Amino acid sequence: MKNLITLFLLSLFISSCAQEKKFTHIEEIEHFQYKLNVEYSDKKTTPLKDKDFKKFKNLEFFPINSSYKIVADFISTPNEPIFEMPTTTDRKPLYTQYGIATFLLDNKEFTLRIYQNQKLMIDPEYEDYLFIPFTDLTNGNETYDAGRYIDIRFEDIKNGKITFDFNKAYNPYCAYNDKYSCPIPPKENDLAVEIKAGVLAFHKN
Repeated sequence: MKNLITLFLLSLFISSCAQEKKFTHIEEIEHFQYKLNVEYSDKKTTPLKDKDFKKFKNLEFFPINSSYKIVADFISTPNEPIFEMPTTTDRKPLYTQYGIATFLLDNKEFTLRIYQNQKLMIDPEYEDYLFIPFTDLTNGNETYDAGRYIDIRFEDIKNGKITFDFNKAYNPYCAYNDKYSCPIPPKENDLAVEIKAGVLAFHKN
């Protein structure tokens, strides 16, 4: 009985250690890429057209680069009006600007507007989600021409700072299938720099 109790306590200790294990940055991004590939490889969740799905192996990404994990200054903008964000169709989802991030990249200062979807904010599963649509100088060459997205959560904002990672930049579904309606990144989030991180353009067969 004593041995069984010892083994039980040891198993709890090992489990606790495993839960407390912190991912390295590379492991975190590899996990993000893996989940994205799983989504696109599943017929129930993929945005791919049937002809592309049949030939799909995996998405392509820029090499993981820790310099693209950004800790930016953050200013909340609580009094911004609700507005209709243009999309690739007639659909106009309601958003509000949640705040502004200011950061340095290649020794130059940039800003990004952070948005909150008004429909998702009343959904318990997504109520803490924030949205960063952006364009950069890789669009139309190495990356999707209409820009890319990053999702973050409230927990990524602390003490006047916001953390987001361009290595987690992903394409809107419209990059894979024109049946979708995708938000168009506002001009304010057009970055005059190459963001060589995140998912690459999808080459349809």
